[in-house]
Amino acid sequence: MKKKVAVLVVNPVNGSGLFQYLESFYENSIPFTTFAVAENTSVQSNSGVKLETNDVVANLTNRVDEFDAVVFACGDAMPKYAENANQPFNHDMQKALKAFNEKGKILIGHCAAALLFDSIGIGKGLKVAQHPYIKNIIKNCIATDDQFVVDGNIYTARTETDIQKLLPDVLSALR
Repeated sequence: MKKKVAVLVVNPVNGSGLFQYLESFYENSIPFTTFAVAENTSVQSNSGVKLETNDVVANLTNRVDEFDAVVFACGDAMPKYAENANQPFNHDMQKALKAFNEKGKILIGHCAAALLFDSIGIGKGLKVAQHPYIKNIIKNCIATDDQFVVDGNIYTARTETDIQKLLPDVLSALR
């Protein structure tokens, strides 16, 4: 039985990164549900394309057991995250990611995902691929210059241009 994936969609999301994950899941018949990291299901890409997700992140924490993996689809994530740090949806995202990690489920992400995982205490001592601009900010994970890294339950790609290199390992784990 194929594993199910929860996809966190920040607002605005990097459409290039998001659609690489979604198309790969769709083409490989891997079921997924999208969750807006926002107050409602309407989000947009950082190029202005309007998107409608299946649900909001506030509802994910109670549904963690339905899924085997979670994807953090980066966008203008860290600036928006900082701008909205006190918003309930960011706290809900952190709780959901921690719940997935505590249950040993697969965590997947690119770009700022490594920084997010690191900042909320996920992946301590594990190697991560991260955007070159944030390497010196990573404190608890082991930041690498690799295009992608799989270490334990953490699957990371450096940027959206490296997702295609990570996807074979992701798809293998989800089949």
